[in-house]
Amino acid sequence: MQSIKALDTHEAAQIPEPPVARFIFADTRTAWFWLILRLYAGYEWFTAGFGKVFGVSINFGSFGQKETSWVFTSSPGASMQGFIKGALNKDVSGWYAWFLQHIVLPNAGIFSYLIAFGELLVGLGLLAGCLTGIAAFFGVFMNFNYLLAGTVSINPLLAVVGLLIMMAWRVAGWYGLDRYILPLLGTPWWSGKLARSRTTDTEAEPPESSATAAPA
Repeated sequence: MQSIKALDTHEAAQIPEPPVARFIFADTRTAWFWLILRLYAGYEWFTAGFGKVFGVSINFGSFGQKETSWVFTSSPGASMQGFIKGALNKDVSGWYAWFLQHIVLPNAGIFSYLIAFGELLVGLGLLAGCLTGIAAFFGVFMNFNYLLAGTVSINPLLAVVGLLIMMAWRVAGWYGLDRYILPLLGTPWWSGKLARSRTTDTEAEPPESSATAAPA
């Protein structure tokens, strides 16, 4: 009761993270669990993007089968247009239907490249554990757009997995490139080795003198 009263003030206060949450989302001992989820989501995104970009499936169940490329065709955007028109025939929210009809449909070619290569890059980021939190964010963003367009499929599951990976971004890429990239680049609230080395080099340089030596 005393601790609750201590928080009941007009001043800002930080509520400490529960030990269980800290263990799950910020302890390297759970990195193996996040590796499994990361590889699963990365596989789904990478294979989906690969098929849209190169027009061939690399899924385990349909490896080598031909798919429709969204970009490397004589008419990029045709597949995207078909997807949008199918979404407009569904019970889509009015504001999102307006967005699809007036923003996406006239620029279907551009959005085809964004989605196809976006899925491929999200998959690569998750598989390699490179900037895992950012890759998961863009994956979840696409999941929500697919859901708003009426495409359920595997999107709800991938959205949940992506949100969990975003919450565990500190350790989700521990068995990956983030183990080396994050300490190097740092975070918005903690400077990495690159920033610290630049600061050290700047402080080590002698200040340039603005005065000119007087002639003897």
